Amino acid sequence: MANIRSQIKRNRQAAKRHARNKAVRSELRTRTKRAIAAVESNDELSAEAVRLAVKRIDKAAAKGIIHKNQAANRKARLMRRAAASAASAPTATED
Repeated sequence: MANIRSQIKRNRQAAKRHARNKAVRSELRTRTKRAIAAVESNDELSAEAVRLAVKRIDKAAAKGIIHKNQAANRKARLMRRAAASAASAPTATED
């Protein structure tokens, strides 16, 4: 344990930030998993789930919790999966 008051404060701040960042990362993973599950099950709310996941990824990158390039990679991977699922889904044509 540190004896210097400023270091004690720094330790408290680091613990608080660590907990906040961990919660954000957890939510990021949860929303991404929900979006993937919705896309793969051809759920009608899949577009909304993907939108929420992308929003959370962008927010995390803006706050510096994940790197901006990591955010871009995650979004690209998610959108690629959504597009592939939409392309492979049978489309109803009206005749």
